[in-house]
Amino acid sequence: MVQAEKIRNLAIIAHIDHGKTTLIDSIFKAAQIFRKGAHIEERVMDSNELERERGITIRAKHCTVEWNGYLINIIDTPGHADFSGEVERVLSTVDSVLLLVDANEGPMPQTRYVLMRALAMGLRPIVFINKVDRPHANPMSALNQTFDLFIELGAAEEQLDFPVLYGSGLDGWAVRDLNKYAHEGMKHLFETIAEYVPAPKVNLHAPFLMQVSTLAWNEYTGRIGCGKVLQGTLRKGENFIRYSTKWKKPNLRGEEWEICDEEQTRSVKMWVTRGLERQEVEEISAGDIVWISGPQEINIGDTFCSPELEGKTLPPLAIEEPTVSMFFLVNTGPFSGQEGQPITLRQLKARLEREKHVNVALRVEDIGRPDGVKVSGRGELHLSILIEEMRREGLEFCVSKPEVITREEDGRTFEPMEDLTIDVPEEYQGVVFEKLSRRKARLVSMDNTQTGLVRLSFQIPTRGLIGYRGEFLTDTRGLGIMNTVFAGYGPWVGTISPRNRGSLVSLDTGEATSYQLENLQERGTLFIEPGELVYEGMIVGENSRPGDMPCNPTKKKQATNHRSATKDLTTKLDVPRKMSLEKAMEWIAEEELVEVTPQSVRMRKAVLDYQERRKSTKKAS
Repeated sequence: MVQAEKIRNLAIIAHIDHGKTTLIDSIFKAAQIFRKGAHIEERVMDSNELERERGITIRAKHCTVEWNGYLINIIDTPGHADFSGEVERVLSTVDSVLLLVDANEGPMPQTRYVLMRALAMGLRPIVFINKVDRPHANPMSALNQTFDLFIELGAAEEQLDFPVLYGSGLDGWAVRDLNKYAHEGMKHLFETIAEYVPAPKVNLHAPFLMQVSTLAWNEYTGRIGCGKVLQGTLRKGENFIRYSTKWKKPNLRGEEWEICDEEQTRSVKMWVTRGLERQEVEEISAGDIVWISGPQEINIGDTFCSPELEGKTLPPLAIEEPTVSMFFLVNTGPFSGQEGQPITLRQLKARLEREKHVNVALRVEDIGRPDGVKVSGRGELHLSILIEEMRREGLEFCVSKPEVITREEDGRTFEPMEDLTIDVPEEYQGVVFEKLSRRKARLVSMDNTQTGLVRLSFQIPTRGLIGYRGEFLTDTRGLGIMNTVFAGYGPWVGTISPRNRGSLVSLDTGEATSYQLENLQERGTLFIEPGELVYEGMIVGENSRPGDMPCNPTKKKQATNHRSATKDLTTKLDVPRKMSLEKAMEWIAEEELVEVTPQSVRMRKAVLDYQERRKSTKKAS
């Protein structure tokens, strides 16, 4: 067992894509936790298939390295705004943070958020200026901007006296001075962690106490709680008490809280992290970050304590409130069951309940619909990742258009707002201003980065961002970068104009023909190609005008004595616009759905029958 004074607990925090996970790869190599000659994949901490594909960290992960007798617990945190609540909870388990800043981009919106939380908790950060070897890198400018951000966020004097490292997470080196030391090895990083990260302040002889900050799930053991042991020790099989708490006044956190659930239980299994793996142990002690199973129910913020501390509880941990909701529905399309496993409403509810065991920001509401449930999450990305995971499990289902969750206070409507930061080439700033003004965005600041890019900062309602990301990439030829951070709730800003183009909707079921698609592409943009199966009510393209246009993409050309069927060989078709899951979710209108299967993403009308849609439209008018 490692003594507490030799333990170092820290989290790596940064804006998305600033190199957290890549840096950890280099730390592993420097600490030699892999055997010599072993094949090591890049971004080894991103173990989830989706994380690897998207190049982002979705859930916080723990790892441990040993260096010169020190046990260093490192937590890799998500960088995307939709998972910022998890970052905040993780910070409650560590004693310092390693703040990564891109030497080219400098501090970004998520940098501000995670640093603000770390400073508020009294943590003293270590600043790592990353990617200093990249073209256009300006380490000193990035450092100066970071120092200004510290001052702006009200950092204390001891927090302003932060150590600085420069390096490249990709190439695996870190130094205290770029000009003084050779650009090789991670020795300076380990030395800085050992020197500046305080050892956990613990009392091994006090009764056992810890708080759950992260959850895991196992089919055999149920929920597993993870957190830092604050004091004492606990052996396998020993009894302890689990308390769940909540704020008496949720809007006034920091005041009083109360116990809402209590359970007398015992430790069934316990683990510590060594390297990348969990290692089962017989005893855990203060200062270490551990995993415990045993209680029937475990929730974020639960207090685990010895019976000697009966009634002693810790303040609840914040769980981010959902801002976006959508319906998850049973697939009723004619192709149901052909590409995956169609699920009943009962099976859909069961799958979502399992997700709630570990995805604490998720809300599932049964509002009495016979075909589905309402699911709420932190943002579009949060929900789209869940949908993608479910389709990869082989499930088929439908989802509705995302909608923001509003609040009513004193007779006024409030809606979620986002701080939006955009880096865009100067020649495209005009179209960005034009599009965002229609979406009720308010310009906060505008800066020239001296690299040919203009940095624009806006405040915009969350619903103004729905459907904009894909449009933004098109408008900027893929050269623009946009980032968002949740900024709280603000007054309702009024109506935002919906999509100004309608849908091309199939009237028939069958195989799309090149003959008919050639005619249809003159009326809009196609989403399908020849030979693709379509059904009545399926959306096959975007109309060039407002309003929907019924069409028959399956119609074949009749061969006669005057026209030869071989003329199809000269058909010229445009490349169809392939809609990804995120693009489809953004594009659909209120009365439309996205059909998700393991093989396909289709868009359809909620009511498939053309005559039924006409009747419902007449009734509504």
